[in-house]
Amino acid sequence: MPAEGKTDMERIGLFSEMEYVTIGDKYVSHYTRPFNEAASKNKQILPGGTKMLSALQAGYFEPQFVRVFEGEAYSNPVQLRRRYRLAESKKNMGKAFLPSNGIKLPCGLGTYYGTIGGPYPFFSAQLRGKTAYAPPGKNLYTSPAKKGTGYGYPNLTIGKQYPHSSEVYEIGKMNAKTMHEDHLRLVKGGPFKLNLYPREYFDINPYQNDKPLAPAKKPTPEKPVAHPFKPTSPAKKAGGMKAGTFDPYPSHSAEPYVVKYSKPITTNKEGRIFHPPPGSKSRPSTSIMALNVTRSLNVMNYKTTHLIY
Repeated sequence: MPAEGKTDMERIGLFSEMEYVTIGDKYVSHYTRPFNEAASKNKQILPGGTKMLSALQAGYFEPQFVRVFEGEAYSNPVQLRRRYRLAESKKNMGKAFLPSNGIKLPCGLGTYYGTIGGPYPFFSAQLRGKTAYAPPGKNLYTSPAKKGTGYGYPNLTIGKQYPHSSEVYEIGKMNAKTMHEDHLRLVKGGPFKLNLYPREYFDINPYQNDKPLAPAKKPTPEKPVAHPFKPTSPAKKAGGMKAGTFDPYPSHSAEPYVVKYSKPITTNKEGRIFHPPPGSKSRPSTSIMALNVTRSLNVMNYKTTHLIY
């Protein structure tokens, strides 16, 4: 019995340990037991081995070759075909019909070879007769052509050469400036402005304002901010002690309670722990069907039993 706890037999609930291998019969190895006892007793069927297909009679069931038809006459198929052709040729009244000429095959596209009507003159590709070509005469030459491109060379055109005339550089800009100065000299006063002319739905410049702007406001004087109150040290958090309180930590007082001691363990004279006797335990039971199978099929009769439906 172990020093502590229960034994394996007490946990199962049996009076004796059951066997693990068999139900009491002797062990017979499957190597020594014959697989098929009938194959080693009495005479066996010997087929003689397989036979290969050949020209000999050994691969057939009959001892000699047996014909399908017995006593049939010999027939020559070539001779029969010749007799049939002679019999058919006697039915002809005269000679065989032969056409005058063979079939003509066309030798290409656009040709009339092999057709019944032949070519048509309307579809001929021959061109009509034309008069001889007379080339036109040459142009009339008054004088030989002059060499040169015409740019920068005088007397190369049909008409007369244009006479040279001097021109002031940027004369258009100077004339526009003179006309603008004359206009400013004739203008008297500023431009005439009328506020009654028709306008569109919205002004062109939405930020334009005819009224004068108000005087700028003076900024209000800022008051000097007083310095905030700052304690001598940051606040302390109460972390299970009196660090963040005003009063000091109280002194430790004597504990009135006494530590409890565990009860003594009851042992016998030998010093072992007392275990009460266990109660009733359930026992594993086998079904009635399994018991009947075990009784009817065992080691002694498993070879002679047969399945019954």
